[in-house]
Amino acid sequence: MREIMFVQAINEALREELKRDEKVFIMGEDIHTGVFGQTRGLFEEFGGERVRNTPLAELSFTGVGIGAAMGGMRPIVEYMFSDLVLLALDQLANQAGKLRYIFGEQINFPVTFRTMNIGGGAAGQHSDSAVSYLMHSMGLKIIMPSTPYDAKGLLKSAIRDDNPVVYFDEAKLMMRKGEVPEEDYTIPIGKGDIKREGKDVTVVAVGFAELLAESAAEKLAKENISVEIVDPRTIVPLDEEIILNSVKKTGRLVVCIDEQPVSSFTSEVAAIVADKGFEFLKAPIKRVARENVPVPHSAIMENYVVLNEDKVIKAIRDVL
Repeated sequence: MREIMFVQAINEALREELKRDEKVFIMGEDIHTGVFGQTRGLFEEFGGERVRNTPLAELSFTGVGIGAAMGGMRPIVEYMFSDLVLLALDQLANQAGKLRYIFGEQINFPVTFRTMNIGGGAAGQHSDSAVSYLMHSMGLKIIMPSTPYDAKGLLKSAIRDDNPVVYFDEAKLMMRKGEVPEEDYTIPIGKGDIKREGKDVTVVAVGFAELLAESAAEKLAKENISVEIVDPRTIVPLDEEIILNSVKKTGRLVVCIDEQPVSSFTSEVAAIVADKGFEFLKAPIKRVARENVPVPHSAIMENYVVLNEDKVIKAIRDVL
């Protein structure tokens, strides 16, 4: 099977869905030029009716996207950085997530909100992850893939879903290569994946954290430490079964994500396993994430604050 980069997988998914369904269109910030590559070439191929540049007015164009979905279209709403999602939080939390319930299931809301966690010297206002903010917003599905295969299959599933879906990718994964089929395929939303089989410890990791877990597992394998990596791929709804089954096998759990740990994905996974899988545990659960401070601009300090491989390895050693 051919290998392509993460960013190419996203671009392919968008192009194929625009071709497949004339109701699909993209709107967002700088998507004409495709600054980071995800939307590159789409404006030239599909024109301004289907690929619509917007002003830097997140609250407004999010509302336009929601209205278009109510009118029968399938919009993909793009925010350049994850932090900018917070400027549209009222539309996402109070409108997109709730309207299907408010209308008594009489109307579909097929809208995909896509954004990227940046990092890498972007400082305090362009380095956040909005994942945990949106986990508290009922009615939104949340996806965070780690491989090119998952990136393409899950994005196509999000676009075809009749509910609002928020799709996160991460700048640190854009150049990651992986096998991706040329034929059409989708991946079910809410279904996790075992990325690596192991017997000593379960590491639950999403997005960039999964890549770090893979690297950590390779190094620890030289010391005969066997790490199982579970990638939920979808944060909401969460595949609890795949996590609990893995913890039942290994007896130990480390949970990783590259964002602050308070009231987060790591908190939720740890709470679920403590509640439903406590009898399986041979050691306390460890959460690995960022420090609870804004991300600094200094590269040295940023590496200290954000998730890194050394933190993952230390947590695995601790539970063992």
